[in-house]
Amino acid sequence: MGVNATAAVLAVDAGNSKTDVALVGADGTVLGTGRGGGFQPQVVGVEAAVDALAAAVGEALRAAGRGEGGRMGGGPAGGGAAPGRRERAGGAVHVSACLANADLPVEEDELARAVGARGWGASVRVRNDTFAVLRAGVDEPRGVAVVCGAGINCVGMLPDGRTARFPAVGRISGDWGGGWGLAEEALWYAARAEDGRGEPTELARALPAHFGLESMYALIEALHLGRVPGERRHELAPVLFAVGAAGDPVARALVERLAGEVVAMAVVALERLGLRDAPDPVPVVLGGSVLAAGHPQLNGRIGELLRERAPAAVPRVVAAPPVLGAALLGLDDVGARAAAGEALRAHYAPDRNRVGANRVG
Repeated sequence: MGVNATAAVLAVDAGNSKTDVALVGADGTVLGTGRGGGFQPQVVGVEAAVDALAAAVGEALRAAGRGEGGRMGGGPAGGGAAPGRRERAGGAVHVSACLANADLPVEEDELARAVGARGWGASVRVRNDTFAVLRAGVDEPRGVAVVCGAGINCVGMLPDGRTARFPAVGRISGDWGGGWGLAEEALWYAARAEDGRGEPTELARALPAHFGLESMYALIEALHLGRVPGERRHELAPVLFAVGAAGDPVARALVERLAGEVVAMAVVALERLGLRDAPDPVPVVLGGSVLAAGHPQLNGRIGELLRERAPAAVPRVVAAPPVLGAALLGLDDVGARAAAGEALRAHYAPDRNRVGANRVG
């Protein structure tokens, strides 16, 4: 990690729970890394959220021997600046930031201005964090990614810069799924099973048992009164999958529905990019905690449905960290050589295959 190495990209991957930063050289060398907390501009405001990024950026710059993380560019660095300006250490610096909650282009633009004002690079490009997952899982910027973590989102991209995306802001934009949504559905069915309004399901026993409670009534009371914090609802998604794997029809139907939602998003994105009937295989990258967990019923069904609806699609679960994708996108932006991307990927996934992902189905 030499201070005189040329720094090409400051890569930022910021999710709801954590932020990873990497300063990457023009040859793909990782010069310094940093880690910080979650990125939630919708909760704390844009400036406070970018302040939180600054700690991780500063850590990465200090690790690279570049001071305390102050301004790196020669002047203002807004989202419209072209890559190639010179920074103090003698290299071109471009900020490639893939951020959670940047769901709409107007939000990306606002965040690009806020990040650019910090002077971390001579140019800035902000994307939704799902693009980082996609780029981490493909050798070139071509394919589709579906991320299912707390929520669900899907993006696609082509080497010529065309993209496909969804608003992905919840039910008002037509979304269903994600760990939070699965937990809500499981609670709904379990409550109705216990009080007689719905069909019987093992979820009525398994969900409260997860919290050491004896009934859905007790769990409803505990959630409503805050004795079980609401944020712990996400713990119920794995319970749902376990109950489904044991054969419960209600739980299995919810898993089946999620598989259908994942495939519906992927197929629409493939169609928008003209890739659904492509003559060559097209990667469909699966990421996020729900899909990365590798539940056989869910991931197996996704593979089956994709073979039926988009035969060219090749689903795979991404194994490489999203910050790799943010950095690769940055190298794409500055026109780096392919060897730089290969070196960067080797740093993050030396023991995995070249796209850092596992085939599904």
